[in-house]
Amino acid sequence: MGLAELVPGISGGTIAFVTGIYSELVTSLASFGPHSVRLLSQPQMFWQYHNLGFLLSLAVGMGAGIIAFAPVVRFFLAEAAPLLWAFFFGLILASAVVIGRARSLSVLARYGTLGAILGLAFLMLPIGQIQSSWIALFIAGAVAVCAWILPAVSGSFVLLLLGLYDDVIVAIADLDVLKLSAVALGCAVGLALFVRVLSWLITHHEDRLLSLLTGFMVVALAKLWPWQNSDAATLMESFLWPAEYVSLSGQSAYLAGVLPAVSMGVIVLWLMQRVAYRA
Repeated sequence: MGLAELVPGISGGTIAFVTGIYSELVTSLASFGPHSVRLLSQPQMFWQYHNLGFLLSLAVGMGAGIIAFAPVVRFFLAEAAPLLWAFFFGLILASAVVIGRARSLSVLARYGTLGAILGLAFLMLPIGQIQSSWIALFIAGAVAVCAWILPAVSGSFVLLLLGLYDDVIVAIADLDVLKLSAVALGCAVGLALFVRVLSWLITHHEDRLLSLLTGFMVVALAKLWPWQNSDAATLMESFLWPAEYVSLSGQSAYLAGVLPAVSMGVIVLWLMQRVAYRA
């Protein structure tokens, strides 16, 4: 999930869903509230009530993934971006199939179509350029974490739209504590406000919600097109043909490696599901 959140277009929530831990994650996060303060005097009960063993192991894994892979992602984005995008294209394509096929066909047709329309509108949004102040990073973290917890919408995608993605990636790679504290605090506040709403939606409208997100995810796959113009004003304008990519970037289009990278993404998703089912 940590690796997924480093790449715009990939949601950590998607990885949680296809590996079977999504409901436990949302329920555990939603358990926090004003009553949590009263439980602090009973540490064992506090630990059990909030499922902290699960949350801490997940947080440590995500943190390790982010720290370990931020330099790798940064390298691929600079030197071999088509291979990185292609790998995650295969991963998210397979995820959309897994989530979509578990939905009712009639609900998927209605709400999946709505999600696809919203996804198209999302792709039309202009890419912003916000000054990376502490306050801006705090607000960006609060908004991005809402996307992180949803299976389909990427927190990194939101940072990209705000024009703060590169700043956050550099801060992670350089371990910039000041900037990272702003993002972390924003994430904590945003998650506390949003997760209860999400828990209610999953409890009462799970099929509709996930059908809508499946439609959104399928259209948002366009953001993972291997050949992109990073200087485009909108996401729709960023799609290039391989020859255009080579001409514009001066780098290889990696045509021979794109399809194997897509296949590798599908295989990784399949392996994650196998591990999840055995667990």
